[in-house]
Amino acid sequence: MLKTFDLVLIGVMTATAAVTYTIKHRAELKLEEVHRLEAEIKLEKDTIDLLKADWALQSQPNRLERLVKAYNDELKLQPTESTALVHAKELPMLKSEVPVPDVTEAKASAKSATEASAKGATVASAKGATVASAKGATVASAKGAQATAKAQPIPMPAPRGEAEDADQIETGSVEE
Repeated sequence: MLKTFDLVLIGVMTATAAVTYTIKHRAELKLEEVHRLEAEIKLEKDTIDLLKADWALQSQPNRLERLVKAYNDELKLQPTESTALVHAKELPMLKSEVPVPDVTEAKASAKSATEASAKGATVASAKGATVASAKGATVASAKGAQATAKAQPIPMPAPRGEAEDADQIETGSVEE
């Protein structure tokens, strides 16, 4: 006859075997998933290599020149002029990069514009009514332009500075 202790040990051994089998089964499933992912990665790498080779063939200068000659009437392509090339620092800024105007600068420029318009009105009244109306229109248009400038500053390209070598064109595509 079996004692209770023997029955408990048989139960524990059965439970342990079931847990071990479950863990082994899960590990095999994970291993299959790893192999599947490795196969997908290899396929993607092969596809990338194939696309790079295709791009190298498609962008050969001889092929492009032959296509330009064949479709010249439809495309009407012209060589790029040297004046059309600019440095990256000469391109206009993005709206997110536009500096916010300083409030003190805006007040100072508004004050100088008010003083200039007062001086212009005094000179205009001395010269005659026609000149005064022209000055007033100019001052009014200047105030309107100033209000527009305050609302949205216009980004300006950075100055080129010294004359640079024309053979050194910055494209921004290669890190130095």
